[in-house]
Amino acid sequence: MLYCGTICGNLLIITLVSTSKNLHAPMYFFIAQLSITDILLTLTIVPTMLHILLNNGGTITVINCMTQLFVLGTTEASECLLLTVMSYDRYVAICNPLLYSSIMTKKRCVILATMCWVLSFFFSFIETFFTSKLMFCGPNIIDHFFCDLVPLMKIACSGVYTMELVNYIQSFPLLLSPITIIIISYTNIIVTILRFQSRISRQKAFSTCSSHLMVVIIFFVTILSVYIFPTEGLTLNTSKLLSLLYTVFTPFINPILYSLRNKEIKKIFAGNIQYKSIFQLLEMSEFFKNAIFFV
Repeated sequence: MLYCGTICGNLLIITLVSTSKNLHAPMYFFIAQLSITDILLTLTIVPTMLHILLNNGGTITVINCMTQLFVLGTTEASECLLLTVMSYDRYVAICNPLLYSSIMTKKRCVILATMCWVLSFFFSFIETFFTSKLMFCGPNIIDHFFCDLVPLMKIACSGVYTMELVNYIQSFPLLLSPITIIIISYTNIIVTILRFQSRISRQKAFSTCSSHLMVVIIFFVTILSVYIFPTEGLTLNTSKLLSLLYTVFTPFINPILYSLRNKEIKKIFAGNIQYKSIFQLLEMSEFFKNAIFFV
């Protein structure tokens, strides 16, 4: 159900942004790009995961494992960079509204999105290349739902130090730098919003970036828990659960957050009969989001 909901929800976001003139804005363009990464991530991870769960285990070739790792790395990196660009977009819209149309032009948005994808392919290729050089002398059983970097490094007998060094170097452009930019952007956003005299203006400004901030917190907290923070104290099941959060639940939650908390998208749902049933389904899915936030 989560798999079907993720695919349908993200495809719906892409369709709405592509066909509705009211959504031809930089923010919705980047939301559509984010939906593309969620679809790619889900199509790469979940079918194999379902096969493994239904058959109480499964096998995967080395080529398919490296392919899965490459797509996983590409989607993770692109989501990190896209969320950073989206935070900058919200910063310009709230802190420099008069210059927004001249800064976030259509050409610049396309260039930023292209740079996110190109850099993601580049960093993921480097990670996959060095991972393929790992030597596996003992058991070749990965105790995980998919070919992820951490379980692969645990069963490798050589080349682990080089892989750890590559991950450490890549963490600066892919995690630490984006997090720093996001923190600076939202610090300026909050300071600017608190200066507004009107309470309605403050509420409206907060509502435009609340969904993005929720997605950022969920994604980066789980990514940092798996790849950056020490994992020796985590049990294997806890590590698997954290991996499920950013590979399965986050792609499912993203379209719900961006649709239910966005007035423009809600207007399009309400104004089109063919979308009303889908919108009602998304509203029913609100309890998923609340349950996950509670956990």
